[in-house]
Amino acid sequence: MRYLKQKELNLASRYLFLSMAVTVIRQDRKHVEQGKFKIKEPYMELLGKMELEARKERKELRKQMDAMKIQVVESGRNDSFTSFLFLAHGYEEKRNYFNPAIRKKVENILFELMKRSQQSVPPAAQKQPAHHENGLRE
Repeated sequence: MRYLKQKELNLASRYLFLSMAVTVIRQDRKHVEQGKFKIKEPYMELLGKMELEARKERKELRKQMDAMKIQVVESGRNDSFTSFLFLAHGYEEKRNYFNPAIRKKVENILFELMKRSQQSVPPAAQKQPAHHENGLRE
């Protein structure tokens, strides 16, 4: 039986997958920091901006969910599926997600955050730097 309205489900699902994306970003930041990258700063900056964007949106979603008295909690997992309980209006609605589908949803959110974090860069900073004849910036 379906108890959540589509808007409530969309809100809680976005919150859920956005939270997973934040976790992935944090793990990736550790991997970059500890990895053998020659120049880490651009990657760290991008991941930092992505996390900031995600956390701002997640905070807003959390406010909306609190106002609507909606919660989402993981209720189980195995190799193929992860189950979540969506709680609203005194009802529980259990949903099972195929793990590769979760991965794809989180990946799409990461791409979205990457684009959004790049759009927040001032246009002047996006221009190509002037190069000297030997390829170095003066």
